[in-house]
Amino acid sequence: MKEAVKVPEAEDVNEWIAVNTVDFFNEINMLYGSIAQLEVCTSLTCPKMSAGPNGVKIKKPIKVSAPEYADLLMQWVESQLNDESIFPVEYGTPFPKNFQQLVKNIFKRFFRIYAHIYHHHYKKIVEAEADAHLNTCFKHIYYFIDEFKLVGTEDMAPLADLIQRMISKENTTETKVPCK
Repeated sequence: MKEAVKVPEAEDVNEWIAVNTVDFFNEINMLYGSIAQLEVCTSLTCPKMSAGPNGVKIKKPIKVSAPEYADLLMQWVESQLNDESIFPVEYGTPFPKNFQQLVKNIFKRFFRIYAHIYHHHYKKIVEAEADAHLNTCFKHIYYFIDEFKLVGTEDMAPLADLIQRMISKENTTETKVPCK
């Protein structure tokens, strides 16, 4: 999987990142939607968005429940993806100079969704027998993030142990790495 995230030969790096950003958006939308169907992440069970017992501080925090955060995030990302000045539709149209910085913002927030899922809902995911899928999706996005340095180490801290275990089991077909 680590090799699959690399830019193919003769492909524009921004084009590759853009296409994959759309794919990861769709994947996270589906994953979080599945959790919503399990009714494990509600405004009652997750009154504030956090990733771990102490949460993760963000620069300009807003007080919303985890489901509201996810919904607001998906709306915001979709608006970014639909903005042709950021994600050009016509092949060969130049990307904005700050494209990679904009994408880093998106992936940092995608990562928060995964951190929340692992820290607060992993047991329910296992009970639903969806952990292999979640782990595969996370491994894919992690390798993409790592390849293009899209999320800083500090922002990945909530899942640092998971990432270490995942990397050490890189050659297995299924990564079952329960989070506390």
